Amino acid sequence: MMTKLTRRTFTSALSVGAGAAAIGTFSIGRARAAEFTYKFANNLALTHPLNKRLAEAADKIKEETKGRFELQVFPSSQLGSDTDTLGQIRNGAVDFFSLSGLILSTLVPAAAISGVGFAFDSYPTVWKAMDGQLGAFVREEIAKSRQIFAFEKIWDNGFRQTTTSSKPVLTPADLDGVKLRVPPAPLWTSMFKAFGASPTTINFNETYSALQAKVVDGQENPLAIIETAKLYEVQTYCSTTNHMWDGFWILANRRNWDALPKDIQEVVTKHINAAGVAERADIEKLTASLREQLSSKGMKFNDVNPALFREKLRAAGFYTEWKGKFGDKAWETLEAAVGKLS
Repeated sequence: MMTKLTRRTFTSALSVGAGAAAIGTFSIGRARAAEFTYKFANNLALTHPLNKRLAEAADKIKEETKGRFELQVFPSSQLGSDTDTLGQIRNGAVDFFSLSGLILSTLVPAAAISGVGFAFDSYPTVWKAMDGQLGAFVREEIAKSRQIFAFEKIWDNGFRQTTTSSKPVLTPADLDGVKLRVPPAPLWTSMFKAFGASPTTINFNETYSALQAKVVDGQENPLAIIETAKLYEVQTYCSTTNHMWDGFWILANRRNWDALPKDIQEVVTKHINAAGVAERADIEKLTASLREQLSSKGMKFNDVNPALFREKLRAAGFYTEWKGKFGDKAWETLEAAVGKLS
């Protein structure tokens, strides 16, 4: 039976709703407040497949736990930039966070291993590695931080492409001197320096404005992000370099996670991992259609020969350098999945 809506009950309901920022709904009535309400932060637009699948998972978790657990999802860096939110997930101010392994590498260096330039040539190779020994190795390294842990299934961000406003990138030489926005991670900076570019670290939530103001000439991201973040409005050329595969680790604050009863942990784990597998299929399907869609919005596409870029990295000592930084065990695990690099 629905209770009568008064000014007092309406105000109370608004506070329970956690504001318009969080994905989800609440009903006014005799709904019981959740025993556990956890925040999930990410840097992606509400329309990105990750947020759509998270919303579905949140509903399923709430239903299966009979309302005991509520997952509130905050998209579009609403709780802070990637670097800010990484600090919040470590201290427990945020409970869950989806983050690229390359950015996570500022805390857990081994997390960047999946982003080595031109290592992966296809999705089957990616999932063989990340659902296998390479993914297990990275999760073990993340767990050593003691403050956070990663769920078993890494979500897909896609293969990354290079966009510019002044000229297309056809060969490695075309990157010489180009001021390119990169995320705050050493592997990106190192790779583009090897190509002769001038990589500039900018958090994602500031990327559009930096491109618009010509602070940088270009950037690199998967097509799904180029589309959902409307980067086609401030970029002209897109070179399908496929230079890195990138994925999102779903991270949880260890202390807050351990505070949950085991049965709720099992439900959350089941639905988060299942949503991740579904999101992978979403990204692959979406990417297949985005080239035509972005072309219709004015982007000019060109393909490149990846062998030229891989050879440039090899000659510049990039693979040798990063083999030394990651260590023999990590590098051998990567090469077991992708073949010889260095």
